[in-house]
Amino acid sequence: MLGIFSLPEALQKSKEAGLDLIEISEKTDPPICKITDYGKFSYQQGKKEKKVGKSQKAGEIKGIRLSFAISQHDMETRALAVEKFLKSGYKVRIEMVLRGREKGLIDFAKQKLLKFLEVLKTTTPIKVERELKMESRGLTMIIARA
Repeated sequence: MLGIFSLPEALQKSKEAGLDLIEISEKTDPPICKITDYGKFSYQQGKKEKKVGKSQKAGEIKGIRLSFAISQHDMETRALAVEKFLKSGYKVRIEMVLRGREKGLIDFAKQKLLKFLEVLKTTTPIKVERELKMESRGLTMIIARA
C-alpha cells in the first residue's frame, strides 16, 4: 500500500521500479491500481480463470442410452453409471433409441424408462430437469441430483 497518487505520479513510480501500472478496479473512487509485472499478472489471471472453469460442472451433460429390450441386470448396471455421474456433479441425459416397429410401442418404452427411474431412485435422490419427451429418434429426458 503506497497511498493515493495522481496518474502522472503513479506512472513515474512504476517506471522507477521498472514495472507496469495495472488498473485492478475502475469502479472505486479513486481507481485501484497495482505496480507489478504485466506478464506475471496476466499469467496469474489466466490460472484463476482456468481453475474456476474446471470446478463448474453444472452445465455439463453426460449421456446414457437404454435399448428397447434392456434386461433388468443391464438396467442396474446403467443405474450405477448414472449414479457416478450424478455424484460427480453432472446432469444426465437418458435416451432410449427406437427403431422401426419399436416406434409403435411407445407406451412399452415409456414403462421401461419409468422402471429405470425406479431402479435409480432406490440408490440416489434425483430430480427431473426435463420431462420425458418424444423426439425423432426416440425418448429422452434429463435428470440431475436432488
